[in-house]
Amino acid sequence: MKKILFVFFAFMGVAFAADGGLSGMDMIKAYSAIGAVVGLGIAALGGAIGMGNAAGAAISGIARNPGVGGKLTTTMFIAIALIEAQVIYTLVIALIVLYANPLLG
Repeated sequence: MKKILFVFFAFMGVAFAADGGLSGMDMIKAYSAIGAVVGLGIAALGGAIGMGNAAGAAISGIARNPGVGGKLTTTMFIAIALIEAQVIYTLVIALIVLYANPLLG
């Protein structure tokens, strides 16, 4: 974990490197890009964990009672779609922050 944070901050230093320094607008754009990437990464990680748990629970339920396999599979797919929707919402917010940044005025 420490290595990942070190690499992250090293790349952040390169991203903010400039000859004349960064203006306020450039800093907002840079921080918005970093926030969008980190937020989307966290959302994707949480979604992947949630999908794994949902699939594991469905497989365990089908293994215990194969007769309800159809109902469990349908419910699992609905749950996975709802989990994925949260990640897509984060992607939309990240794209808004990157391309139509409301913080720039």
